[in-house]
Parts: sequence; structure tokens; C-alpha cells
Amino acid sequence: MLTVDFQRFRVTPGERVMDMGCGAGRHAFELYRRGADVVAFDMDADELAGVETMFGAMRLEGEVPEGGNATTVQGDALDLPFPDGHFDKIIASEVLEHIPDDMRAMRELLRVLRPGGQLAVTVPAWLPERLCWALSEDYHTAPGGHVRIYTRAELEAKLKSIGFRVGGHHHAHGLHAPYWWIKCAVGVDNDKHPLAKAYHQVLVWDIMKRPLATRVAERVMNPLIGKSVVVYFTKPGSAAESTAPVQETADAV
Repeated sequence: MLTVDFQRFRVTPGERVMDMGCGAGRHAFELYRRGADVVAFDMDADELAGVETMFGAMRLEGEVPEGGNATTVQGDALDLPFPDGHFDKIIASEVLEHIPDDMRAMRELLRVLRPGGQLAVTVPAWLPERLCWALSEDYHTAPGGHVRIYTRAELEAKLKSIGFRVGGHHHAHGLHAPYWWIKCAVGVDNDKHPLAKAYHQVLVWDIMKRPLATRVAERVMNPLIGKSVVVYFTKPGSAAESTAPVQETADAV
């Protein structure tokens, strides 16, 4: 289940791309399938071990174009272990809301991105997230959980203030917001509750089958209650900016 739209955030073979805060690796795997030189970066060694295993399986199954490369790196988002201008593109998906000093993390992203390089940031959208916080204290007080709720305007303003140029945006996962509201209402860890279990089965079916009805429904729901907001940025300083494929468009309904 991808949050970043790779039609807007185009990745070409051989580009050096970091998935910062990669978690279980969903975006890192897509980058690898597209032939990028991928760095999956996270603090969690257990998560990275699973990502590394999946990278190996992808190589064995022939899912990777010739020249594609992938590695995992453990570290801290506040002190990225890479030189200035190291990456052509960076994805930071559902990670900044976990970091108390988000501005320092943003400055590190700017530092390690090359001039003209692109950044895709996804965070929980304000309205769905606000409802989750209202329904469940456990949702946002667990160790390592969310420490803030962004508005898109705040996210863009913070990244603009350190030098990024704002590109397009859209929302994603409109079908998933009600699931999290149910989870927050019945207990975040109560996966066996009949309502939560039933809705989860619908989501799995949707992800596996991608029927037209749910695709249309999510397209309509995304601008209203999309669980995530995705914003695209460029680091100024190169003619590459003028050829950046990120579109200045928002959700289509």
C-alpha cells in the first residue's frame, strides 16, 4: 500500500534514493522495483532486518531491474550518516510526526539532498488524525507514537522556511481513516473486535483485488478524509528544478 504517488514523484533507474524512516519498507521495495539505488533508513534494527530479507527475496525472484541496488542503514534522523547532497530523491513517509525536533530532521533532509533533488513527505492528515486523538488517548501517548498533528500549511511552511520549494500535494487512503476511527473507539490494540476485524478484511480485500468500486470511492473520499496528506518539495539550486516531474496539482475528484 503506497502513499507516495510515483506518477508524480518519478524515479528512474540508477537514481540514489533514501526512504527515511522506512519502517517495514513498503516504499523502499517500490523504489527497488524501479531500479533505484535505494537506502532504507530507520532507527529500528528489527524492522531493517525484515527489509533486508525482503530485498534479498526480490533479487532472487528477479523483481529488480539490472543495476538496481538496495541497502539498509540504521541511524538517527537528526544526524543522518551521509554527506551533503548525497541523494537525488528522498521519501519521508509517516515519520516526521514521530520526531519531537522535526525542524532538525527537516534540515538534515535538506542537507543530504542534492540541489535540484526532490523530497516527498507524507504525514497523517489533520482531520482524520484529530478524530483519532479525540477517540483514544492510547493512540497518541504510546512510546514512539505521534507527538504532533500537522496541518498541510504548517508542514509546507516549516519546509519552506529552511529552503525547500513546495510542489504539488494530494491526500491518500480515504478508505483507511474509518478503520482507524473504529480502532480508536474500540481499543487500538483490540484487533479481535468484530467491527474492527470486519473492516480490516474489507481493506485487505481492497488491497489485493483493487476493484473499480472501491477505487472510485477512495478517489472521492481522499480529499475529504484521506488518512495521509502527501506534499512534494524540491531543493533549489540547479537547472534540474525546471524539469522536475512533480505536478502542481491536488486531489482529483
